[in-house]
Amino acid sequence: MISVRGLTKRYGATAAVEDLSFDVAPGTVTGFLGPNGSGKSTTMRMIMGLDTPDAGRALVNGRPYPELAWPLREVGALLEARAYHPGRTAHQHLTALAAGGGVSRARVGEVLRTVGLAEAAHQRAGTFSLGMSQRLGIAAALLGDPGVLLFDEPVNGLDPEGVRWIRDLMKSLAAEGRTVLVSSHLISEMALTAEHLVVIGPGRLLADTSVAELTADGSSLEEAFFRLTSGAAMYTGTPAHRPDTETPSPAPLSAPSPSPYDPPHRRPR
Repeated sequence: MISVRGLTKRYGATAAVEDLSFDVAPGTVTGFLGPNGSGKSTTMRMIMGLDTPDAGRALVNGRPYPELAWPLREVGALLEARAYHPGRTAHQHLTALAAGGGVSRARVGEVLRTVGLAEAAHQRAGTFSLGMSQRLGIAAALLGDPGVLLFDEPVNGLDPEGVRWIRDLMKSLAAEGRTVLVSSHLISEMALTAEHLVVIGPGRLLADTSVAELTADGSSLEEAFFRLTSGAAMYTGTPAHRPDTETPSPAPLSAPSPSPYDPPHRRPR
């Protein structure tokens, strides 16, 4: 479970994220959408304790990330594909992470097989393509067998087969009862992957609803997304999907004013 309440982050006079609140529930893939510069990556970094919010809080399983006893076992994240020492092999990179996170070394081989890098395990990561780097980052996220996972633009650099693989992976993770939050600028891919959506832009919540609700008028997700991000109204879906700090929106989406692994088996959490 991820819970964001009143999250705010400013850089000088610029608000990257402002008073943002939403929940990410287990058992479903939640898409995190917004135009470039809308604050998606900043929000994910604050959830992971990499950036300190100016106000508000982000909790993972009820606690801030820095207070988790064994973070790697509770939450895994792919935020930057090439977050590794280029001189290390894929196996060495994951082994070092496992040692620091209290994870069995046996998991290294398991996750390398899961992401399709078993044959490249002893190749220096600095020679990897972007797609291979993405797979290594996903392996690192899965290493601790966590119940909460965050992926920031995970399909970047993947070929069509790889895109389909990551789509199936995220769905299978959610089906096991895990919490899965994935940001992407590929709206068509989110239409195939996510069941729930959190849309922001710029830095503020625009929608916290299901894909089905957002496209209930018959429009495609892409059409609904562009209509939402170009309008002034906030669409919050049904009350069951609204963060408990929100107030109801006075206007529905249809009436805004446009502006000029196959992972190892685990019990659900």
